[in-house]
Amino acid sequence: MTISLRPASPADEPLLYDLYRASRAEEVASFGWQPAQQEAFLRMQFNARQRQYGFQYADAADDIITLDGRAIGRMLVLRGKEENRLVDIALLPEHRNAGIGTGLLRGLIDEAARAAKSVTLHVERTNPAAGLYERLGFIKTRETGSHFFMEKLPDRSNERNEVE
Repeated sequence: MTISLRPASPADEPLLYDLYRASRAEEVASFGWQPAQQEAFLRMQFNARQRQYGFQYADAADDIITLDGRAIGRMLVLRGKEENRLVDIALLPEHRNAGIGTGLLRGLIDEAARAAKSVTLHVERTNPAAGLYERLGFIKTRETGSHFFMEKLPDRSNERNEVE
């Protein structure tokens, strides 16, 4: 099993939509709308989010997560001077809870720690990933009615050991 990242391209839009739809389908179904209305709403929301990401995170690395060469997810990271912001990470439902996201997050945390940077993110309160982030050492820095803002500070214990 080989997990890797490659830059996203316009050809990946169907995958990106599938990821978005998978993350919102249950919520939208609860509205009681007909399937065509649900699909139109999801498509509209996806397009708006894509535009927002393109505008707000134009300099972010937008990568497709692959498993043995097959596209299974997305990881969008804005690497700044003092922090790496995890904007989005998503896997197709059949690839969740297999350690793939955990491995990618650990890699991002290690990368940031080597540069003495934190990793920041925000996550919906109801998203099960919030528990994963806490297990990986992220702490809640702020809360809104719908989201947690979280941060993983770089582990500086190695720096102390190297100095001693």
